[in-house]
Amino acid sequence: MEHTAQRIIDAAIYVFNDNLSATLDAVADKAGVTRRTLNRYFKERAQLIESCKAEMLHTCEQAMNAAFNSSSDPLKQLEMMLYAGIDCGYKYAFLNKLKQQNIPPQEEVCNDQMDNVKQKWFSLVAFLQKNGTIDKQLTGWWIFVLFSGMINTTIDALRSGSVAQNDIKKFAWFSFSRSIGMTY
Repeated sequence: MEHTAQRIIDAAIYVFNDNLSATLDAVADKAGVTRRTLNRYFKERAQLIESCKAEMLHTCEQAMNAAFNSSSDPLKQLEMMLYAGIDCGYKYAFLNKLKQQNIPPQEEVCNDQMDNVKQKWFSLVAFLQKNGTIDKQLTGWWIFVLFSGMINTTIDALRSGSVAQNDIKKFAWFSFSRSIGMTY
């Protein structure tokens, strides 16, 4: 049973990323199940979207922790967290579209794990500011907004196809690191 629910969630992520207004029939087709089966697991569209959101939080939390743990160098950790954010953001772009359209969630998904990731991120930034790598005039929250904005800008560039995919992360890191007065 869990396997079928996961197939439906994966299909929904794929279908909604391509077309936010796609029908549940399209999701069922992509998942290889009937609409009736889909409705057994998800009574309504909003419930399916909340399950997609929970999947995104779990996946992104794992990716960000893996990025953080990939190196002992704080600068490399920050760079890898940017790349993880880009990958997660690209995979779950439809959730950002929903947020931009101010479509409220049906229920709030617990994101304590993401709060832990955010704490690690802020600790990295504070450390890099303390040792002079990042400009101390900028607040942590300002840098966080720049970080999030760089992820969104990179996703937009990826989706447009106007920037070579091989260069996109390098461009994102170059732009972000320069925007926060990073010195090497």
